[in-house]
Amino acid sequence: MTEVTITTLPAAPLHVFEIWGNAASVAKRFKAATGFALPATGRSGGNDALRLIRFEPTVWLVEGDISALGDVLADDGALTAISGGVVHMRLSGPGWRTLLMEGGVFDAESPAFAAGCSAATIIDHVNVRLHVVSDDACDAYVPLSFSQGLRHFWKQAAGILAG
Repeated sequence: MTEVTITTLPAAPLHVFEIWGNAASVAKRFKAATGFALPATGRSGGNDALRLIRFEPTVWLVEGDISALGDVLADDGALTAISGGVVHMRLSGPGWRTLLMEGGVFDAESPAFAAGCSAATIIDHVNVRLHVVSDDACDAYVPLSFSQGLRHFWKQAAGILAG
């Protein structure tokens, strides 16, 4: 039996932090400003005020206080607000991994995909960014224009899997 709860989380500021210039200098400035290093590809990192989730070689999603990040990037990148275009959903319960395998092309059942890991993938023809929050929960960042359709797909799949 697959038990999973799909929750749309309240809207909150979300930004893309992108480096296109001197990555080493940005990383050094970032650590000095925040006290932690930029997360590696496929990982997240942060503190109580700021969380970065890395999905691509030079791109991170940012949640929290971005006040120092503009100076960190200087002319080596951009910080772009994307809150209005992305829906943040949480899949929770023991069946979240199985649900992500439905219509997906990513091995969400791998034990290596654990808390603090992230992935960019396609699920039911939709670009989705995943961030494992804990053993029992994974956050999905879904384009607003596809969020209702994907939520419907997941609810149908969860019902079939619970069968």
